[in-house]
Amino acid sequence: MSDAHSPATAREQTVGRPPAVVLCLLTVFGPISMDLYLPVLPALTTELHAATSAAQLTITACLLGLAIGQVIAGPVSDRFGRRRPLLAGVIAYILTSALCALSPTIPTLIAARFVQGLAGAVGIVIAQAAGRDLYTGGKLVRYYGRLTVIAGLAAIIGPVLGGQLATITDWRGLFVFLAAIGVMILLACLFTFRETLPERDRTTGGLAQTGRDFRRLLSDRVLLGAVLVSGLVGAALFAYLSGATYVLQDIYGLSPQDYSFAFGLNSLGFMVFGFAASHLSERWSEQGTLVVGLAMCLTGAAGLLAAAVLHLPVIAVIGSLFTMVVGVATTTPPTTSLALTDYPDIAGTASSLLGLARFGLGALTAPLVGLGGSHNALPLGLVTVAATLLAAVTYVVTIRRRTTAPSHDIAASSQPLPTSASGT
Repeated sequence: MSDAHSPATAREQTVGRPPAVVLCLLTVFGPISMDLYLPVLPALTTELHAATSAAQLTITACLLGLAIGQVIAGPVSDRFGRRRPLLAGVIAYILTSALCALSPTIPTLIAARFVQGLAGAVGIVIAQAAGRDLYTGGKLVRYYGRLTVIAGLAAIIGPVLGGQLATITDWRGLFVFLAAIGVMILLACLFTFRETLPERDRTTGGLAQTGRDFRRLLSDRVLLGAVLVSGLVGAALFAYLSGATYVLQDIYGLSPQDYSFAFGLNSLGFMVFGFAASHLSERWSEQGTLVVGLAMCLTGAAGLLAAAVLHLPVIAVIGSLFTMVVGVATTTPPTTSLALTDYPDIAGTASSLLGLARFGLGALTAPLVGLGGSHNALPLGLVTVAATLLAAVTYVVTIRRRTTAPSHDIAASSQPLPTSASGT
């Protein structure tokens, strides 16, 4: 069968720019939910009379929701299509954002944030899975690069906008703003997003089939390695998201507005390097790009640990954070492509594993950086070094040790994909 007649290619030729833009916008649920209120997290801690670690649990709860929600949404979208679960998830996100704004105590806010994460997870997993429905080969890697760029852009806008909004409203107003963003995305989905997974290509068999699909995925050493590497560098990134606001504001004295601009600089780097990594993966090597990204992650994390131990100036901290963050961005397109390329028939389920690892491990590490209190940067350095070092070891043990197969090479992945009754 020629590539021109493969189902994936046929759908790729029919997708227009507006649906592609909407798919990219779905990736903002993760960064915007996390980043918008980071500049006011210390103020939230004070107003609700909470400990630093308790306030950081609002981040952990959202991350857990984003992780668990993807494991649910991925298989559901493989079975029922992408559009209906997406619309339900966006509506739920709007409602739970409003509930966050009304929360009177830290425990209530933690619970609301968990449900908000569950709802936001639907958009993230469908953005990745629908892209696999529509694209193959080099175009697929470029698409994942665009997702990384949009996530970076949202991460730039989020804290900067949050810092500016903090001058005119409190943290509750920021959650109202999140609900408004959800409304805009809902309208965009209603009017421009069409179903990308035809009924003939959907999975059947219920929970038993879902279990078989997960076992099939986890038996693939390269996929498992890509998922774990992505999750571990993501854990370092979420440790940064959780701890940097306290380090830069409480230790180094940055204002919420100054912090938002420092955060925006890192997010700009995330966007630029994510875009560059997609092209580098396509034209050079997925695994080579991944190694470069891991090296940057390790360098940045080591710099953070050195800054904490030696009490280096703020420029050393910001430089180390920047190096680590752009390293995470560099690893994102190749790990996503390595994980999803060979599984067009269960792209939603495969994507959910990536989300579970990224947000689940992030949820575990986020509270650890607060154990030393708001005036101690050492936990942030230790957590990021441990996570990035484990990512490098995982790469060596899983992906690198396996003999490179054509199915994981960009040139080969650009060739026609085999089709089946249940595949795209």
